[in-house]
Amino acid sequence: MDHIQNDIRNRVNIREINRYLGYGAKMPDDSVGVMITEVLEELMCAVKPKNLYQVYDSRVTGNQVMLGASDKTILFESQNLADNLAQCEKVVLMAATLGLEADKLLQKYEIVNMTKAAIAQACGAACIEAYCNILQEQICEAQSEHGRRLYLRPRFSPGYGDLPLQYQRTIFQALECTKRIGLTLTDSLLMYPTKSVTALIGLTANPQSCHIGKCAQCDNKECAFRELS
Repeated sequence: MDHIQNDIRNRVNIREINRYLGYGAKMPDDSVGVMITEVLEELMCAVKPKNLYQVYDSRVTGNQVMLGASDKTILFESQNLADNLAQCEKVVLMAATLGLEADKLLQKYEIVNMTKAAIAQACGAACIEAYCNILQEQICEAQSEHGRRLYLRPRFSPGYGDLPLQYQRTIFQALECTKRIGLTLTDSLLMYPTKSVTALIGLTANPQSCHIGKCAQCDNKECAFRELS
């Protein structure tokens, strides 16, 4: 593994994988635990992570989030997104993927072992989550310059809340995802490779804003992953 693969592996939360598999707070039996370890290690050798992002000045008016200069504004309409970004002076558009080789491994398991295929899906979801968290921290650090600390809002992706999935096209066009990192969008708005994420992330000077690992400040009291941090 190279350094980024090691970083992702070190950040993967096994309890998160268990929950993706439907175990809740319970532990799987030993045989499943062994398969999780085997699949995760094979997946980590296969992933070829790529990412890109762009930082924009932001303005929020009502349910509208406007990114960039007035002569070249990227517009999102969503009350949930507007509430999420209300205190943010900057917003990041981000795309990240584990790469084609990860998808090929998932497809192989679907042919030879459906149990491992389900585990691979859960491991892939945990890996892309870990990768995005690493990227967010790097972005936050890069934007917190000259002694002025900025804080992250939670990632917000098309399809969450009342933000239509159609905004995938907006993000893909703004970041040139296909040209720059080979991430493609199907007619049904699914991404390929499948273990990929696009998102908006707010940057704010408010230290009370929720960011990575701060479940206690999140409004979603019913989230199954609330106790993971």
